[in-house]
Amino acid sequence: MHRLLLATLLVLAPLAVSAEEMNAYNHALASFNAGKLEDAASRFFELSSNAVDSDVRARSEYYLAQSLARKGMSVSALISYARIVDTGPKHPFYLQSVEGLVDAQQKLNEQNLVPNILDKAYTPEVEDKWAKLPREVLARVHYQVATIRQRRGRFEEARSLLESVPSDSRVYARARYLLGVVLADPHFPGRPTEADTLDSAALAAFQGAIDAKGAQIGHDEVKQLAQLGIGRLHYGRHEYPQAIASYEAVPRYARFWDQALFENGFARFQGEDFGGALGSLQALHAPQFEGAFQPESWILKATVYYYSCLFDEVKTTLAAYEQLYDPMAKQLEPFTGEDVDLLSSYNLVAAENRRLPRPIYLWIRDNERIQDVMRTIAEVDAEKRLINEEGMWRATGLVPEVGSSLEEVRGTLMQIGGRFAKSRLQEAAQNLRTFADQAEIIRVQTALDEKDLLLAGVDQKAVLKSQSIYRPKMPGAAWNYWKFQGEFWRDEIGFYQYTLKRGCPAKLQGKQ
Repeated sequence: MHRLLLATLLVLAPLAVSAEEMNAYNHALASFNAGKLEDAASRFFELSSNAVDSDVRARSEYYLAQSLARKGMSVSALISYARIVDTGPKHPFYLQSVEGLVDAQQKLNEQNLVPNILDKAYTPEVEDKWAKLPREVLARVHYQVATIRQRRGRFEEARSLLESVPSDSRVYARARYLLGVVLADPHFPGRPTEADTLDSAALAAFQGAIDAKGAQIGHDEVKQLAQLGIGRLHYGRHEYPQAIASYEAVPRYARFWDQALFENGFARFQGEDFGGALGSLQALHAPQFEGAFQPESWILKATVYYYSCLFDEVKTTLAAYEQLYDPMAKQLEPFTGEDVDLLSSYNLVAAENRRLPRPIYLWIRDNERIQDVMRTIAEVDAEKRLINEEGMWRATGLVPEVGSSLEEVRGTLMQIGGRFAKSRLQEAAQNLRTFADQAEIIRVQTALDEKDLLLAGVDQKAVLKSQSIYRPKMPGAAWNYWKFQGEFWRDEIGFYQYTLKRGCPAKLQGKQ
């Protein structure tokens, strides 16, 4: 920062700046370099608002943002940087403000405001100018802009941006993971004709996210997501053994382990490992996941039993599903209509839960973008308290100006959070309707198959009695068998394997 101060004094000296403005600017800069950030911010604010000289005003705008950033007011600094960036490349601190935005995004871990600001500003007209940014800053810009392009379905642009992130960047792993998501998207240009080539590239990108070296931001969770991405891609290609291996590579008790267990159940079912599928679901239904919202897992469990012609177990499973989720569907009804406003939707999930089913409440709050909104709003509120409590600022125009800007940002975030919350509430309600319909289909089909057995004179109990149950195949010499006796032990969860009888006579099995 001493280098910036020296440059400022050298440039301003020859200009026809009033002595009063020169003196005010130098006082503000001296306070800034001395760490007197409250005094510096108030002085720079006055100059940014009232200075006649455009250069003094521009410099004061930038140093106001810097003062707020140094004081730990990242959202307030973000607002100031955004105004400069919105002015365009003619502002003398344009690129420095882009860098300031990226720095604020990193400190806040903010995924809504800054990426959209950068996306709007990063046009073909400024690409050459932005290429002068520090290497890591440009890498983060490309990653943040790519997240917006991906959400908007501009996949080729997203791909180009993500492939430009260098391997020594701290967002390289995130960029590789998102690249895999982009390439695997069924709407990516070239699918389905070029599916094999794109799938190979997606797998390489996911693996690159896992293998990334150096200090990567959030690398543990990125690796879990990449394993899920690999599993989903193999699942979509009907390569079930590879999908299972990837799902089972997600560490036990990691953040996304419950999702891996669920998807692994589907992969094992499709691979006709019914016992393995039920084992994954047994883990998912352990008390440790009591608050999880996984209605489809019960439908899958009933489906596995149905394909094994274990009709009593089908009925028991569907009854458990109804006991868990029918009350949730009814409790959710008042909050999913189109007439529910966004603010009400946001407050439902942001406040302490009093009205939503707990699993749905936790499922919505676990969404990364909802968490981002809540976290940023909390920071906005903290900064509003700070500016009102700062004695040196009370008699200045800084308080109402910054306070008004923060309130505007808060309102924008509430709208964003409300849209996310409302969408998730409606998604949960639709899921419950869909799975209730599927449960009814399974129930009806089960009754029809039972009727067919009776009409055919098949004694299903005799069919089942004639079969023996054996221990599951052991994965290796280091493994031990322990019969499940109704208790969920922490070191056992995730290693369950069912052995099943088949209640289907040969003729009925052929029909299914």
